[in-house]
Amino acid sequence: MLVVGAGLSGIGAAYHLQTRCPTRSYAILEAREAIGGTWDLFRYPGVRSDSDMYTLGYRFRPWREAKAIADGPSILRYIRETAAEHGIDRHIRFGQRVARMAWSSEDARWTVHAETTAGVVRYTCEFVYACTGYYEYEAGYTPEWPDLAKFGGRVVHPQQWPEHLDYAGRRVVVIGSGATAVTLVPAMAERAAHVTMLQRSPTYVFSLPSRDRVATWLREHLPERLAYALARWKNVLLSMAFYQYARRRPERMKTLIRHGVRARLGQEYDIDTHFAPHYDPWDQRLCFVPDGDLFKAIRSGSADVVTDAVIGFDAAGIRLKSGARLDADIIVTATGLRMRILNGVTLTVDGAPVALSSTMAYKGAMYSDIPNLASALGYTNASWTLKCDLTAEYVCRLLNHMAEFGYGSATPRRDPSVAEAPVIDFTSGYVLRALASLPRQGTRTPWKLHQNYAWDLVTLRFGALEDGTMHFEPLPITARRRLARRGA
Repeated sequence: MLVVGAGLSGIGAAYHLQTRCPTRSYAILEAREAIGGTWDLFRYPGVRSDSDMYTLGYRFRPWREAKAIADGPSILRYIRETAAEHGIDRHIRFGQRVARMAWSSEDARWTVHAETTAGVVRYTCEFVYACTGYYEYEAGYTPEWPDLAKFGGRVVHPQQWPEHLDYAGRRVVVIGSGATAVTLVPAMAERAAHVTMLQRSPTYVFSLPSRDRVATWLREHLPERLAYALARWKNVLLSMAFYQYARRRPERMKTLIRHGVRARLGQEYDIDTHFAPHYDPWDQRLCFVPDGDLFKAIRSGSADVVTDAVIGFDAAGIRLKSGARLDADIIVTATGLRMRILNGVTLTVDGAPVALSSTMAYKGAMYSDIPNLASALGYTNASWTLKCDLTAEYVCRLLNHMAEFGYGSATPRRDPSVAEAPVIDFTSGYVLRALASLPRQGTRTPWKLHQNYAWDLVTLRFGALEDGTMHFEPLPITARRRLARRGA
């Protein structure tokens, strides 16, 4: 068994494997030289979770720190401590970027080619569980603006944050309005001369307390695991209710969010221009700010928001469509990610190339007509780990079922009568740019992604494995001989 990626979901997958499938051996291939994935890669000021840690954390390991909305270093420490505590770190092979995977039905095995500094390393395994996230690690997305090269200051993308960037006393413009931008602005405003968040269009921004008082009370009065489980379920149910309310009563949710912004910024602030999007809540992901830190920075005067379009750059700053200019010493392009499922790995099945864009997602965990391959992809409307934990449990159930009945492969077979739909129902730019390269989802179960933890808990943890869609093949003779030799 190979797990690809040693980030949050990869370490979680390894725990489930060694706990639920103790007779199976596994290795984790990690392209970088460190555990942590996103939380090791992203080093920009203020980097933090945009979900509470009672649901972003693992179900099997309680989050013990005070803040529910946690900073990046704390999350990274949590991941690494989990890996060390359970001996998972001993299974990781660093500096091995998976580039190509080829499935052979004759052998019921994947051949996996990993690039290293010493050359290509080849592995074979029965099953691959890809925990590579959903974006390209090498570079983020930056629009092709005219005259950017004319700017005389520093241009930085958050995904490639320089280790020793000095922004103290500097004028900073952060271009963007998503989760990264609303994180960067208050963090940089603490040291910069001034920070401007330049957005083409507004985003819904909602303030949450960084500490969960209910979870703290539970932790003080109940055994640790019970307190953690109750806090986790409390936040799961609240987030589900919040999302459902937003989708069913969008105008009321807009009013609720607006009142929250008004309470933070005062009656005089131009909310209609800067914090009133033209789309409905959850057409794009909401941005949560802990303790209203973005609003505090705006009210203090250390930061402001400008809603306008970039038309060009000059040596001293940015030229805007309205005719205005923004002077800057440093420009941060918080303009999004490049979505890339499986991080660009080339796939073949029995010698035939397979593009993920031609497949349909099965239970949000596997892909049509690709055997013995699963991937960890979290929710768009809730914490990433909630879905990844369930997917890991499902993969373990599937592996144990295959071992019990002597199956060599498990392949979701696509039903031609199921209509296609975009795999992510979002209007965010990073999603729209990538849709053509992403798998599809179907319009009915098990091909439909419900984005609902309660539904997935029932279907992934308890649903039938032999459901008429998953096709199982017995171990081929070559695989039986291989297992016999291994037993001898």
